[in-house]
Amino acid sequence: MVKLFQLELEHFEKVEGTVLSLEGKANRLSTMIRGNLGMAMQGLAVVPLFAGYDVDREKGRIFSYDVTGGRSEERGFAATGSGSTFARGALKKLYREDLTEEQAATAVIQALYDAADDDSATGGPDLARRIYPLVTVITEDGFKKFTEDEVAEIVRAIHERRLEEPDGPRAALL
Repeated sequence: MVKLFQLELEHFEKVEGTVLSLEGKANRLSTMIRGNLGMAMQGLAVVPLFAGYDVDREKGRIFSYDVTGGRSEERGFAATGSGSTFARGALKKLYREDLTEEQAATAVIQALYDAADDDSATGGPDLARRIYPLVTVITEDGFKKFTEDEVAEIVRAIHERRLEEPDGPRAALL
């Protein structure tokens, strides 16, 4: 679906001679998901998150979808999948507007650890096999993918800390 979505956006740009707005891209993805409704009813659902930097509004935006293509704009953070309830709970406590890129990466990996702890279908980082999540950041400067070494360093730090505190970091009380 990602490849098809990218192809459709490229086609639009060639035909129209301009880039589709982030809002337009979010709407197009909604239409694609709705077109997959028959397969979703058979158990092959696609429920993506779509994030990007909106140059018109000069801010990052995140969109979540349901299996019918219904779209919602999220504030600050979002999660999807079977472990998303646990990941959202962790992010609710850890997220702040002023996080650095490394702090944001650490928060999402902490959330992944929490989701993997409570949901057997969520895979967390695997130090023994060197399997790490893909972590990216989208800002007004563009898209940045953390290197495997950068993610591995964050995962190792979290792992060491969780040996002492298995439930992860605690949010400060008021």
